[in-house]
Amino acid sequence: MSDTGTAPGRQTNTTPTNAANGNANGAVARALSQLKGSPLVALLIAGAACIAIVAALFLWASSPDYRVLYSNLSEADGGRIINELDSRAIPYRFSEGGQALLVPAEQVHMLRLQLAEQGLPRGGNLGLELMENQAFGISQFAEQVNFQRGLEGELARSIESLGPVERVRVHLSLAKPSVFIRDREPAKASVVLTLLAGRVLGQGQVSAIIHMVSSSVPELSPDDVTVVDQNGRLLSANSASNDLDGSQLNYIAEVERSYQQRIERILTPILGADNVRAQVAAQIDFSRREQTSERYGPNQPPNEAAVRSRQLSLSFDGDDPLASGIPGALSNTPPGTAPSFIDPPDEDADDGDTAPPEALRHLQQDDVVNYEVDRSIEHVQHRLGQVQRLTAAVVVNDRRERDDNGEWVNRALSADEIAQIERLVRQAMGFSDARGDAIEVVNSAFASDAADAVEIAWWRQPGTLALAAELGRYLLVALAALLLYWLILRPLIKRYTAAPVVVAATPGGTLSTSIGDDEEPFNDTPEDEEDETYAKPKRRRKTSLYENNLNDLREMAQEDPRMVAMIIRSWMNHHE
Repeated sequence: MSDTGTAPGRQTNTTPTNAANGNANGAVARALSQLKGSPLVALLIAGAACIAIVAALFLWASSPDYRVLYSNLSEADGGRIINELDSRAIPYRFSEGGQALLVPAEQVHMLRLQLAEQGLPRGGNLGLELMENQAFGISQFAEQVNFQRGLEGELARSIESLGPVERVRVHLSLAKPSVFIRDREPAKASVVLTLLAGRVLGQGQVSAIIHMVSSSVPELSPDDVTVVDQNGRLLSANSASNDLDGSQLNYIAEVERSYQQRIERILTPILGADNVRAQVAAQIDFSRREQTSERYGPNQPPNEAAVRSRQLSLSFDGDDPLASGIPGALSNTPPGTAPSFIDPPDEDADDGDTAPPEALRHLQQDDVVNYEVDRSIEHVQHRLGQVQRLTAAVVVNDRRERDDNGEWVNRALSADEIAQIERLVRQAMGFSDARGDAIEVVNSAFASDAADAVEIAWWRQPGTLALAAELGRYLLVALAALLLYWLILRPLIKRYTAAPVVVAATPGGTLSTSIGDDEEPFNDTPEDEEDETYAKPKRRRKTSLYENNLNDLREMAQEDPRMVAMIIRSWMNHHE
């Protein structure tokens, strides 16, 4: 009984649902049939599609050109830069693969400068912080690898602090000690630099990087450090293979530029800025030399010489010696008077008595005098980078003057003027005959730059090309909009907005045709109340109009049978 009672209830509940679904489906079907039958649906859809296409093309034409701001960013740097761009409401996008961050082209350089001021990007190099969080029980090899990675990261951070360097990678090969000298391997290093656009490193900066790396790694010689830029050019070179390094070449160029500017500055007020050209070649000595010399002056006359020391010694021995013996009264008795050796002998004495006295037989006198001697010791250390020789070449343009007729002509300089210019050049460059300096001054007419100048056509100038590209975008959008209107919208508007031709049956069984609202319907039956005089022309005019309308209807039925079918359907619905 319960089952029998529940079944009809279920059937009763499902019947309204099916009816509602049927009504909804019918309403949808009627709405679709009405939309299909309405001639404005296709026109609205086509118009909306055309507007959407034109809007998309306009957005494409007005969208900014995106350029790469940074590439190969770490996740931390990428997040910081994106937050900064969001705070400034600057649009950005990622390239395919997310390897590069793109921003509008006109803001690339400004954003790089502003982000660099805030220290972005900071770089993703890992330093010695790797040694802080090491696992317990890590092997000695893993600890050595982490130390090497940390040392490479610290060196990379230090090198990236240089102005021209954008990114850097450092590879180290640490020294391997051994108890055998021949088995020891020295440390080596290689540095790969990525420079900023338009920036270069001087030889002095490269040498600084080399010495910084060699000083940071134990047992690493500067000759074992290799520096390469992003283009694969070797920036480091062995000093033994080159006679001059970059710093010496830069010094030579600076010296030559200095002398050249001196010459041109002193001649410019006389000849004009564009009337003198000078070139200077300098030979610089970069050898290191030290010299020590010791000189002795000639001896001076005795009366002018400076006595340093003098030693006098006098000794004599005669027949009557001085007191000697055991000290006492007798031994202290003064001797008799000894003959003086200074007194000359008696000239009246006999020849046998001419012999010198006995006291003068053992006379010895020593006199040693030491004089001061001039001595000069000189130690000279020659200056590094000393100028050995200078040569200068100066070319002077002809003087431009007015002739008797008032026309500008070029006149060659006289010999006196050239001699004056040469004297000025000598004084400006510090001419020295001892060094072997040479100067050559030549007067010649300069070639005109106007003949060699190639004028660029206006349509090939960069500004014109950029403007043409910008206008070409909008022209393309306008052309696309015109084509959409001419090929899609215009035929649809012409088809669905044309005045319908109504052909209706009159009570007399004849056809009545009307086109638009301006034409009046007419019958093929003549009116009885009209005069016969005007009946034939009027009937003829109506007949010709009827035939024309009938021909138009036939052509319309051939060209657009759908419209004719819609008209017939409307007739049928009207009669129903």
